[in-house]
Amino acid sequence: MIYNTFLEKLILPIGDILNKSTYIKRLNYWRKVDGYSEEKLNALEKENLKNLIIFSNKNCSLYKEIELKGTNPYNWLSQYPVLTKDQLRSHPEALLTKSTENLIKYSSSGSTGLQTSVYMNKKEQANIRAILTHWWEWTGYKIGSPIVQTGITPNRSGLKQIKDLLFKTIYISAFTHSEQQLIALCKRINNTSTYHLAGYASSLNVIAEYALANNFTIKLKSVISLGDKLFSNYKTTIEKAFGCKVYDTYGCNEGFLIASQKDLEYKYIMSPHVYLEILDDNNQPVPDGQLGHVVVTRLDGYSMPLIRYKIGDLAIKLPKERYPINREFNYPLLEKIIGRETDIVHLPNGKKMVVHSFTGIFEYIPEIKQFQVLQEVQNEITIKYIKGSTFTTDTLNKATIELQKHIQDMSFKIVYEEVNTILPSKSGKPQIIESKL
Repeated sequence: MIYNTFLEKLILPIGDILNKSTYIKRLNYWRKVDGYSEEKLNALEKENLKNLIIFSNKNCSLYKEIELKGTNPYNWLSQYPVLTKDQLRSHPEALLTKSTENLIKYSSSGSTGLQTSVYMNKKEQANIRAILTHWWEWTGYKIGSPIVQTGITPNRSGLKQIKDLLFKTIYISAFTHSEQQLIALCKRINNTSTYHLAGYASSLNVIAEYALANNFTIKLKSVISLGDKLFSNYKTTIEKAFGCKVYDTYGCNEGFLIASQKDLEYKYIMSPHVYLEILDDNNQPVPDGQLGHVVVTRLDGYSMPLIRYKIGDLAIKLPKERYPINREFNYPLLEKIIGRETDIVHLPNGKKMVVHSFTGIFEYIPEIKQFQVLQEVQNEITIKYIKGSTFTTDTLNKATIELQKHIQDMSFKIVYEEVNTILPSKSGKPQIIESKL
């Protein structure tokens, strides 16, 4: 506890001053918002939406022609078009309200096979970092508590290495989970009870399966799932392996932290940060309790306002008459996110590659607009791809070189198939990995 207080009260505020950030300020803000009444949360959401729409109407070329009638911001919002990923990729300049020179670029993970990029300033970045930390706090985590984190930036820069040290973070690559990596991790945290674990759901499941298969005794404080869908079989395996609760979070890398679990199986929607609509195929609202497309508006994103952004998921809001009486917070509730099974590519050498193994590579190959990985036999994958405008004859060779850095088996065959379209799955999102093993 002494170290946690030292880190939060001294080290991080100094870091905020040096970095001209507001991370700790925003973290304290969200701690306070948790205690707001439903009435106060609704008023805050409405005010944030009103301010954002007025600003975007004046400063975004895409929205300047929209006439705001009346005084109700929810009525104003209904006049805005639904923004698709393709539109965001094609005309980002129409949404920017300032030069990108001093902005931070965020790119989506590409788990739908379609990568997009958005921009934000340091204040906006600090806010999403604060919300994420606060979600972790909902699980019992405290800043500076030991944590294992899986991700797609295994080459830690000097700044990230300092962060990992200060936050007592064991960072492991989610590109490929080799037996060597898994046994080293499990041995390190075996017979301990101080660690939290956070990472992609499919990655967490691989670690849990290994721990169970090899009889490790690992007791974790909590497990935090992010990035891809936490399926019920994943949750069962993870909780069995680590003897703790799994908390599922929901967001997208375009700067939206949408909802997270705390005391319920349902997820609390961060309504002062994001306005969530569930729409039908004609972009009309569906009643709570019915399935529809997820469309979100970031209420604190002024550098590049994303209004009515369709992220490619299907979900259901919980009807208010079914809200639990004794829920801990008064945020609105998300009942269910409808996703697709995130298949895993199995390599002959025993390694496994999850969806982010591929998105972490193709994110940096813009010459390929969209892709999908198919596996029918264990020693081969087929990658369907749609060419981007900058595609060259060397693009596929570049992709193979990057993939082989993680596969490390030159006998493993990578076949490329150029296509014009990649059909979505029933969930409405392209299925990036389809395994038939």
